[in-house]
Amino acid sequence: MTSPPAAVNKRPESSHMSPVADMKPARMPPFPGWWAALGPGIIWMALAQGSGELIWWPYLVAKYGLGFLFLLIPACFLQYPLNFQIGHYTAMTGESIWQGFIRLNRKFAIALWGLMWISFLWFGAFASAGGTALSAMTDFPSGWSMRSQALFWGYLSIAVFFIALRFSRGIYQLIERLMFSVAAITLLGLLVACTHPDVRRHLPDFSSALFWPQWPTGRVWQAEDATKLLTAVTFAGLGGFWTLFYSYWLREKGVGMAARHIVKPDHLEGWTMPKSEDPGAPLKQWRRFLWVDSGIGVVGNLLTTLMTCLLAYALLFPEGMLPEKYQIAVVQAKFFEVQWGHWGRMLFLFVSAAFLADTWLTTIDAVCRINTDMVRQLFPSSRGKDTRYWYHRFLYLFTGITLVTMLLDAPGRLIQFSAVVGFAGTVVFSGAVLILNHRALPKWGHPANAPGRTAGLGLGFACCTYFMLAICYLGVQLKLW
Repeated sequence: MTSPPAAVNKRPESSHMSPVADMKPARMPPFPGWWAALGPGIIWMALAQGSGELIWWPYLVAKYGLGFLFLLIPACFLQYPLNFQIGHYTAMTGESIWQGFIRLNRKFAIALWGLMWISFLWFGAFASAGGTALSAMTDFPSGWSMRSQALFWGYLSIAVFFIALRFSRGIYQLIERLMFSVAAITLLGLLVACTHPDVRRHLPDFSSALFWPQWPTGRVWQAEDATKLLTAVTFAGLGGFWTLFYSYWLREKGVGMAARHIVKPDHLEGWTMPKSEDPGAPLKQWRRFLWVDSGIGVVGNLLTTLMTCLLAYALLFPEGMLPEKYQIAVVQAKFFEVQWGHWGRMLFLFVSAAFLADTWLTTIDAVCRINTDMVRQLFPSSRGKDTRYWYHRFLYLFTGITLVTMLLDAPGRLIQFSAVVGFAGTVVFSGAVLILNHRALPKWGHPANAPGRTAGLGLGFACCTYFMLAICYLGVQLKLW
């Protein structure tokens, strides 16, 4: 685990998280420039591409045509204010968003932490989903079933990434470079694939369906797809508890007060700014950066999803080919195959495998960081060991858990279960983020630390929308309508 580029004197560790007693004078560092600061939003976009773009939205379009496409743009932009506000807390305080939850209410933070644990017992499914692509690409080990081959490649990819995480001295830099490379290849490949004549001719109908639903003739809604629809909406960006990872990437990048926050990797505690200090011009620059960086994740993710949906409508929908079970990352290979034939198919399978496997990599890294953070904040005796010690313990634990849970079901069903639990968490913690930034933070520090009215209205709208989606989903599941 690496430390941010700048630091101040280390303060003594305390056994509490008092929002007042912890305050230390510290000035908001100057903005270092766009090239130096950008990065977390790109990781956000790339991690999101490993779920919604490659699996769930293509599934819905392949099965129901353009019937649900009108939900895509709102679903993506619904996460924009939440992303910004999660990042805003970290930029203003140098703390993780989970430390903010503890400051807000310790019992609430512990309950939310427990829900997060349930959500992240199943993310090994992303590695086995990547394994389905490598299985189709290699047909190795020969003679094995598709399930067995997918699990073999899933376990192999986990082994490679586990070694990288265990022995790397610059984990954030590794993740940032890897995710940027895979995202760039996928974006370019999808863009070229969409220029094929067989795809372009569907563009007029596709464009109009973005704003007005067009239900296909003869297709009947199946209630068992409600969870897939919720998963698609939740993962239209980086949904559920995954959204909270953004806070840790900003800390590792040294955004805002995070640049002054950590001296050594074994020091996690932070502070809020004192009431007497006006953050001044740097605050405006950092706030502008957060809007742009969050926007890169949201808009980049939207563009990629639009292209996969267009390709799914042109190539999968007419043939009724669905990405599911142990073909969950395989049938989409037609996206590149239509432009480059056999080698295009191979390229797509390789890239999708990389995306889904490094979703496991990025997720386990962030999950280990969160759990290390929470253990050290909640249990003072744990601070006798440094963060690397706890990070490695959680790395062993969650690697073992995911190796087991991968065996329980096909990857798609496990991802859906994780998404439902994560969505429940989103309904809860989005309201907590709103309270934290707009009520608590201005009291703990300078009033200028609040994100602003527009950001507050945006997150308030998102909170209400998430709550209504939860009610609708429960109604469908309980057959109330």
